[in-house]
Amino acid sequence: MTVVRRRPAPLPTLLLVLGALYCVVPTLWILVAATKSRTELFSTSTYLPSFGGGLLSNLADLSAYDGGIFWHWMLNSFGYAAIGGVAASLVSAAAGYALAMYRFRGRTLLFNVILAGVLLPQIVLAIPQYLVLSKVGLAGGYLAVLLPQLFNPYGIYLCRIYAAASVPQTLLEAGRLDGAGEFRLFATVGLRLMTPGLVTVFLLQFIAIWNNFLLPFVMTSDDGKFPLTVGLYSLLRHGAAEASLYSLVITGTLLAVLPVIVLFLALQRYWRLDLVSGAVRG
Repeated sequence: MTVVRRRPAPLPTLLLVLGALYCVVPTLWILVAATKSRTELFSTSTYLPSFGGGLLSNLADLSAYDGGIFWHWMLNSFGYAAIGGVAASLVSAAAGYALAMYRFRGRTLLFNVILAGVLLPQIVLAIPQYLVLSKVGLAGGYLAVLLPQLFNPYGIYLCRIYAAASVPQTLLEAGRLDGAGEFRLFATVGLRLMTPGLVTVFLLQFIAIWNNFLLPFVMTSDDGKFPLTVGLYSLLRHGAAEASLYSLVITGTLLAVLPVIVLFLALQRYWRLDLVSGAVRG
């Protein structure tokens, strides 16, 4: 039997290559620029790395800047993203599980409202959220950055779809016959079966909080509570008057990208498990 291999279409292939370059080139520039010293940054070729120890010097200067506040920003970002990601994933799991497993009046309307929330840009909500939190005295603190992140319409949508596909009603009915309550069923059956989907929700929410700039910028003015995004922006503003800070901003940006890459690679096996289990169910 002769296998006929189709040649790849040139236009889609070209578009994929251009899209890959669009994503890779800025990251490559940051990686190369971080290896350059302050003088080399503006005097050498753009994509020509330096091997004169500029990266180590930039790391040392970044760690020493303002008493090591960069690492405090890094810790804040980890706190916001990790706590917010876990809490938002649990809220999304509970809401999605309830929408998928139970029938109640107004369920379709509620789900449609949540879908409308997916289409609403989060930038529109920043000012109203600040006004609400300032009324209750929470504006300016850590909770002001965390609380608006707990409700994730897209995460609820994903959990609802995944719960409907992965949690069989027969298994829940068997648990009810054994005397298990609804909360226990959700905690011991629902969450376990939804784990691969929740990993995806957590990763998406972690990255969204890690990269969020406007919400923490609006909510807090204390540089000790800044995440990396706002902290690097403030450092860049100071760099407008002191060009030597540009190297620190670039090095800090490189360090800010690394945790997301590590997290993506670490959780990739759960996505593979999810794909395999989905294929088996199909």
